Amino acid sequence: MSTDTPAAPAADSHDLIRVQGARENNLADISIELPKRRLTVFTGVSGSGKSSLVFATIAAESQRLINETYSTFVQGFMPTLARPDVDVLDGLTTAIIVDQERMAADPRSTVGTATDTGAMLRILFSKLGEPHIGSPKAFSFNVASISGAGAVTMERGGKKVKERRSFSILGGMCSECEGTGRVTDFDLSAMYDDSKSLREGPFTIPGWSADGWYGRIYIGCGFFDPDKPLREFSKSELDDLLYKEPTKIKVDGINLTYEGIIPKLQKSMLSKDREAMQPHIRAFVDKAITFTTCPDCDGTRLNETARSSTIDGVNIADACAMQISDLAEWVRGISVPQVRPLLEMLQSTLDSFVEIGLGYLSLDRPSGTLSGGEAQRTKLIRHLGSSLTDVTYVFDEPTIGLHPHDIARMNDLLLRLRDKGNTVLVVEHKPETIAIADHVVDLGPGAGTDGGTVCFEGTVDGLRGSDTLTGKHLDDRAALKPSVRTGEGALEIRGADLHNLTGVDVDIPLGVLTVVTGVAGSGKSSLIHGSLGGRDDVAIVDQSAIKGSRRSNPATYTGALDPIRKAFAKAGGVKPGLFSANSDGACPNCNGAGVVYLDLAIMAGVSTPCEVCEGKRFQAEVLEYKLGGKDISEVLAMSVAHAEEFFSGGGANPSEARIPAAHKILKRLDDVGLGYLTLGQPLTTLSGGERQRLKLATRMTESAGVYVLDEPTTGLHLADVDQLLALLDTLVDSGKSVVVIEHHQAVMAHADWIIDLGPGAGHDGGRIVYEGTPADLVAARSTLTGQHLADYVA
Repeated sequence: MSTDTPAAPAADSHDLIRVQGARENNLADISIELPKRRLTVFTGVSGSGKSSLVFATIAAESQRLINETYSTFVQGFMPTLARPDVDVLDGLTTAIIVDQERMAADPRSTVGTATDTGAMLRILFSKLGEPHIGSPKAFSFNVASISGAGAVTMERGGKKVKERRSFSILGGMCSECEGTGRVTDFDLSAMYDDSKSLREGPFTIPGWSADGWYGRIYIGCGFFDPDKPLREFSKSELDDLLYKEPTKIKVDGINLTYEGIIPKLQKSMLSKDREAMQPHIRAFVDKAITFTTCPDCDGTRLNETARSSTIDGVNIADACAMQISDLAEWVRGISVPQVRPLLEMLQSTLDSFVEIGLGYLSLDRPSGTLSGGEAQRTKLIRHLGSSLTDVTYVFDEPTIGLHPHDIARMNDLLLRLRDKGNTVLVVEHKPETIAIADHVVDLGPGAGTDGGTVCFEGTVDGLRGSDTLTGKHLDDRAALKPSVRTGEGALEIRGADLHNLTGVDVDIPLGVLTVVTGVAGSGKSSLIHGSLGGRDDVAIVDQSAIKGSRRSNPATYTGALDPIRKAFAKAGGVKPGLFSANSDGACPNCNGAGVVYLDLAIMAGVSTPCEVCEGKRFQAEVLEYKLGGKDISEVLAMSVAHAEEFFSGGGANPSEARIPAAHKILKRLDDVGLGYLTLGQPLTTLSGGERQRLKLATRMTESAGVYVLDEPTTGLHLADVDQLLALLDTLVDSGKSVVVIEHHQAVMAHADWIIDLGPGAGHDGGRIVYEGTPADLVAARSTLTGQHLADYVA
């Protein structure tokens, strides 16, 4: 009888994800093995290469391979993905990415439409609503009621026959506000100066100058005397100027379309969500256009017919306005066997909202108003009850926007996904989440070109004892300040009642660092953005995304490149446009992109460095002009820290390279911890934390007296938090007032004044539960924040 142990099946040996020779972005040809069915956390300073390894290499290749399993016809409708720059990727499983990108900011998108809950609720009311009014479309605020009739011609038996046909669609859209829930009113005095004529350029609308396209259209349309002041227009002329329907015209031999100012603005500006607008357009819209609740539908977006059908006295507008935790209880009370599968699916989804800590939302909440953390958790909902196993879940800082009280709940969800037999990869900075990892990969040692290597790989205890930057700071605990600043005056907020706020009155002290905190959904953003947004002398740096293409970079976004171009032009005696890769100086072969792109249809496009400019993006003659011994391409290849020194007068010709305007901006970038970025790095390659700090550096140049920062520690490594606190101190010491919405205990401990909202989320929050110094909050331990802060500083 043989005593040999039978060999394990070959299939059981594939328990590792192997990465060899990864070189995506700044990764330095690294190789690593990750255990499957475990929770692996990736740490390291912002810009060290975490996202390049996890998202741009592992997850990207998994998705590319899955896409290749579809037919070429289907692939033609899918985004094409290039193979990551890596030698070997082995042992991959299906990757599901749950990132922190904000959800669509379309004015018609709500939490209900962005998830499946809105659709399920519409089906439920179409089946059970009394009186019965129609199909699910009858309950949709995105479907208008239309009807029509006419003759149609068809061929029958070799003869053409005409038949009369009619159709009718019953939709739920409110006709007054067209399903947006808001109506607009225009302040004409903020849109044009009626003392000026069209030729004098009366418009104050961004981009509507007299010599631009809009000016040429209104001057050359022939409907008005272009030299007559607008205040002298007849009633008919003014009506045509403001409201005329699209009309074909010819100006200077070019066929164009004339349209009144109001419909033109509604299509070009008001069709976008306010949060998606560029800052200068948002400022104009806030000044010239007022949004009021639609009087016909009372903001519900639905017409009277849709609101007339009810289930147990509740119509669909009432259901969507409920807090999701309350809606879940209401659905639980409906017991109709015929629609049990629908009820079970709806119930499960609503319970997942509550379980993940988003029970305070409502289905009618615009999706564009969700924070990055809320958006990420909303995307996670569809995966919570999934029966899939052996899947790789990839998370990008899932604790963003979470109070310490809520992080434990998120950690539990991550562990549950792992325990179902899935591989969980998490990019994270919070020590509370790092602590639950089975496996840790620390990248660094620095950021940008100083990063991209694996500094540590192993257990959390091993990381804690390592000599890496993360290991040294893993157990950092901030201490309360021995003394705090006292405010001089206050910003008064009275009767704040936006969303869940209950008529809040609070005074925010001026001249100090104030931290506004509370559990997710307690009303922090509603209080600060809703009450301080739009006030004079207040600059708000929020979490909205940076607008910019791969041709945009830190130098162009911050405005640092403008004085640099002018200095080059002055030194060479030429025009500044020559030193722009998007203008006159662009390489004609690649149009200033630095690469030549070949589209291969369903296969991933191939981009190769331009052979003419060798990837430098400029014409050869442009690179002959020097400033301080450097050409423009060499300047764009500098890091922010190097460029800051160079433009302070540290180049080959110090007096020539001294550009105070550029140096001031670069100093701000370095102050917020972005000294490692290169000036020409595309904005599309920056991480979420880097983008917010780039925006912070730009807004800091404004002459505002009050700065409002929305979770500035997002994406910050433990070692960088001290630098942020020093920056906040610098702002306050320079005479500014700083208000920070934040959950990070180190920032709370460093505050001069804390305003804590709660005690819970949704209708359990919206009240001030504490205002005072951090020391008194820790001593009292009277709120959730006080308890966690006391444990942190103990």
